[in-house]
Amino acid sequence: MKIAFFEIKLEEKVFFEEALPLHELFFFTETINSSLMLTQEYEVISIFVHSSITEDILEKLPRLKYLQTRSTGYDHIKCRSLYKRGLLLSNVAGYGGPAVAEFSFSLLLNATRMTNIALERTKHDDLRYDDLKGVELYGKSIGILGLGTIGSQMARIAYGLGMRVLAFSRTRNAIVDELKIDFCALEKLYAESDIIMLALPLTPATHYILNQGNVDLLKEDAIVINTARAELIEEILYEKMGHKFGLDVISDTKHIHQKNILYTPHMAYYTEEALERIMQISLKNIEAFLAEEALPNCLKLPCEKDYQ
Repeated sequence: MKIAFFEIKLEEKVFFEEALPLHELFFFTETINSSLMLTQEYEVISIFVHSSITEDILEKLPRLKYLQTRSTGYDHIKCRSLYKRGLLLSNVAGYGGPAVAEFSFSLLLNATRMTNIALERTKHDDLRYDDLKGVELYGKSIGILGLGTIGSQMARIAYGLGMRVLAFSRTRNAIVDELKIDFCALEKLYAESDIIMLALPLTPATHYILNQGNVDLLKEDAIVINTARAELIEEILYEKMGHKFGLDVISDTKHIHQKNILYTPHMAYYTEEALERIMQISLKNIEAFLAEEALPNCLKLPCEKDYQ
């Protein structure tokens, strides 16, 4: 079977070559949008978050049967197109819990203690810190949007730091009672949280979940951490608000030089352990498809009306 991998790293190439020796494999370091110029006979493709699956791409893949993204989010895939063609789709849900949650708190700690500024100063033999007075996380309230794998790990870290944890999520899971989380409405979470962390997928329901209409609910000194998807926050808020933002995702990089924004280039997932989980889960998905078994991480395509 012809299987093509896009946005592939060297270690991933070696891994899949060893794991799938009986198939014809094709590897591309660039996105599928940059690499796929002509019609190809690939039956399986594996992409990452910067590859956008559109009608034009699918038209160049007439034999495609199965598509996987080596990520948890899949808003870069136009599911409407897949729905029409009846293609199978899977992701790698759950791989990034510790990596993304820990990174979110690294952004938070830089925002509250300004460690990044102090480190940069000391490189130039500047030992001043009078203007770097921080605040403690202990006893503060943190509101977490989404209690999936990542959000649950965020809650565990916050609980360990002695924080009060509030959460807004589509479903209530066991961690709510385990950690005595205040499972509440979005309005209450915004109003009572000193820190807000976003751990939601991007869907029609979560698009701009923090926006001009509800931002006034936030405390004046609230800190917002977003390591999920840029479109969860209405972009104009970066210009209008005096709040601090810790962002690993942003729609327009023109904002990244603002004093109230700490920005990193979508690297929260990037640990040795998370990358290993990505490869292992991706392989299990591919092997299940090749064996004509149920996909472990099969995504149920939404109704077409959701994409009109």
